[in-house]
Amino acid sequence: MVLPANIVTSLPGTIQRCPALTHESGSPQISGSPLSVRRSKRSRTTVPTRTSYQKSKKEVDKLIAANFIREVKYPSWIANIVPVKKKTGQIRVCVDFRDLNKACPKDDFPLPITELMVDATTGHEALSFMDGSSGYNQIRMDPKDEELTAFRTPKGIFCYKVMPFGLKNVGATYQRAMQNIFDDFLHKRIECYVDDLVVKTKQRSDHLLDLRAVFERLRRFQLKMNPLKCAFGVTLGKFLGFIVHHRGIEIDQSKIDAIQKMPEPRNVSELKSFQGHLAYIRRFISNLAGRCQPFSRLLKKETPFEWNESCRNAFNNIKAYLTKPLVLVAPIVGRPLLLYIAAQKGSVGALLAQCDEDNKERSLYYLSRTLVGAELNYTPIEKTCLALVFVVQKLCHYLLAHSTKLISRADPLKYIMSRPILSGRLAKWALLLSEFEINFVPQRAIKSQALANFLADHPVLAEWELSKEFPDEEIFLVEVLPPWEMYFDGAARRSGAGAGVLFVSPKKDLLPYSFVLTQACSNNEAEYQAILLGLGIAVEMQLPQLNIYGDSALVIKQLTGWRTSGPNPGSITPLRPSLREWASRRISRHRSQSGTIRPAAKPNPHLRTLGNSSPDRGRKREEQTKKIEESLPISASQNEVRDWREPIANFLRHGTLPIDLRERVQIRRAAPKYVFIHDILYRRSYEGLLLRCLSKEEGSQVLKETQSGICGAHQAGPKLHLQVKRLGYYWPSMLRDAIKMARTCKQCQLHADYIHQAPEPLHPTVASWPFEAWGMDIIGPISPKFDSDWQYILAATDYFSKWAEAAAYREVKATTVVDFIRTQIIYRYGVPRYIMTDNGTPFKNKVMDHFCEKFRIQQRTSTAYNPAANGLAEAFNKTLCKIFKEDHRRQQKELG
Repeated sequence: MVLPANIVTSLPGTIQRCPALTHESGSPQISGSPLSVRRSKRSRTTVPTRTSYQKSKKEVDKLIAANFIREVKYPSWIANIVPVKKKTGQIRVCVDFRDLNKACPKDDFPLPITELMVDATTGHEALSFMDGSSGYNQIRMDPKDEELTAFRTPKGIFCYKVMPFGLKNVGATYQRAMQNIFDDFLHKRIECYVDDLVVKTKQRSDHLLDLRAVFERLRRFQLKMNPLKCAFGVTLGKFLGFIVHHRGIEIDQSKIDAIQKMPEPRNVSELKSFQGHLAYIRRFISNLAGRCQPFSRLLKKETPFEWNESCRNAFNNIKAYLTKPLVLVAPIVGRPLLLYIAAQKGSVGALLAQCDEDNKERSLYYLSRTLVGAELNYTPIEKTCLALVFVVQKLCHYLLAHSTKLISRADPLKYIMSRPILSGRLAKWALLLSEFEINFVPQRAIKSQALANFLADHPVLAEWELSKEFPDEEIFLVEVLPPWEMYFDGAARRSGAGAGVLFVSPKKDLLPYSFVLTQACSNNEAEYQAILLGLGIAVEMQLPQLNIYGDSALVIKQLTGWRTSGPNPGSITPLRPSLREWASRRISRHRSQSGTIRPAAKPNPHLRTLGNSSPDRGRKREEQTKKIEESLPISASQNEVRDWREPIANFLRHGTLPIDLRERVQIRRAAPKYVFIHDILYRRSYEGLLLRCLSKEEGSQVLKETQSGICGAHQAGPKLHLQVKRLGYYWPSMLRDAIKMARTCKQCQLHADYIHQAPEPLHPTVASWPFEAWGMDIIGPISPKFDSDWQYILAATDYFSKWAEAAAYREVKATTVVDFIRTQIIYRYGVPRYIMTDNGTPFKNKVMDHFCEKFRIQQRTSTAYNPAANGLAEAFNKTLCKIFKEDHRRQQKELG
């Protein structure tokens, strides 16, 4: 591509005098840490006759001429130079800033995800790759921080005026500057990672316009590009270590050649070098951890380095695999991803793929890891769960942007979500997975070359066959069967009308039904009656999934929600919610009668004769059809409230989600809190107990029984809510329903407390542990008396747990109080530390004193004529008296 002259001016041939970005564009600041202490590195010994010395001196002269450095006296920080040889043979003067970097604050400006940037570069007809000239040196240092970068040279002590290589935070600073300069171009016209820049254009004819806009921006901020590292208007190029082009992403051939030329490792250092080369291109290698497993064990400490035949075979197999490198593609926005996962004894692997416009699967990313420590002892299903968790942690930037179909031998999602009690590890996994939209698809439902290659790279040993004996592997036996199919047809003639329905089971069993319609009707009406009868049978059979086929466009469209003016326009609508999952499709009459759409091996002879069935068989089914229609709702205008448990139960049992995206996300996030056991939905409480989930109607019955039943206490709304929860029940609106019931309860309104004084701060008695301190009091005399002439109640309340004990007596004496403490408190809860009572005679006597001295119980008394001093006991007395009043009023009302 021929570039205009005004663009070429931004491509210097040598180091230019420092234009440098201003401080406002992103200059690095070192201050902010305790850097005032003088630190000087020991000077390196240099030999003047060395070639590197001469080249270093020339490089320093270039830096002085470019106005990159200046001489400094009495610096507080001094570092040494480290000459580094470039690929071109030149010398780059680097400075050892390790001490300075330790004292510098960390700049947390985020760097882009390289994988997403490489993906964003693919699929473009024209690309231009550029690299900044002297990269970091184009950003000016803050003047007050320049002397902190001082270093020794053969010509003296100098400091940088521009941002040097090797300084902490230079990458984040440069990325921030590029973000500010190209903010409106990023991810549209260009991709930028620090000083690597690529201009991309979908149409090649527009590429020169994009280049012009980019170079105008570069000239505006005085940024220079290195012409030796630039390529303009090409179809493919090297970006961040990979070859990108319009078809996808490939491995750089130089990296493959470097691996192919490597000899067999002779020690641990060479083995680490080999694995380091593989780690950079691990995205392209299927089951890399499994392939490297024979020699990965040699990296363990205290393991002798013995390169045996298995290591040699694995080494050669990896080289053979790289002779035919894969071409990966970038994900297409809006299309679901396919995630294949597999678990082996010592490793787990995954493949992220996607179908392109031609419905052909293309690989996006390979991932694998070796199992270590306790992970080797996981059951197969737990290893599968670990593989899924590993993928979502590493590739969350892909999975968050797409819906994902999970393909594996077992369903790890159902295993985690259906566990009644989650361990700490499984609970963390469940919380992590709830963020993603992942749906499980069994392997046998997928037929693709990608799956075949993935299974070949992740073989499962024979002893890993699934077993019914272990509860953890129960999920391996779950299968998702194909849906049922229903074909319907109807016909009207002068002699009469008929309707026919054919059901095809997942095992290809045929269930034909035919009916005679007694009333005269048209063809459309006969078709309508056929699908109405078929849906009634499907509801009666409780089919989980159903695909419906017919040749009547009118009926099919009405089934999908169209409003039509025809016979019984509202009869189909009530039947749709009765089917959990269904789909409809119109087929031609030729196909319906030839049976080609049915997946069975033989043509379907029943669809050919629909409408011509025998009258006797039709009359026999007519009575059954009337019974079905009578049991089904017929008014489409009645809006039934959907049970809140149904979507969660469907997700936990079958993995199905509603169509609405927001509702899908809510169910995924809520699912870890629930578990489905024996067809009953439970919610996990914070205490680890399982609460049975109720519908709103069932919850109302529980509230009514708890509030005003035989043992009802007519408590306030929040207390009623907690009491129902302690009984083991849950529904989402239980707190709101409890408050509403308490407000509408007549007994609660009659006997509720009247608060005439503003609340004041409480001064409660505090107990350190349960049953340490009890508050006691006597209630009575009670009128009318109990059935056994009992008219006094002795009550005690624990200050820590607020648990109360009470017993009824004819009279309360000192011996009565002592017996109550011994039997109701000490025998059941242990010896308390102290007891709070009033100054009444039953509590203050010699018997009580002797008893407390024997058991070393401290008896504390409240202030005379001040019931608030023993407030907890008085509060319980008030509650108990209110219950007696409400119960007595109810009994009087029942007796008339």
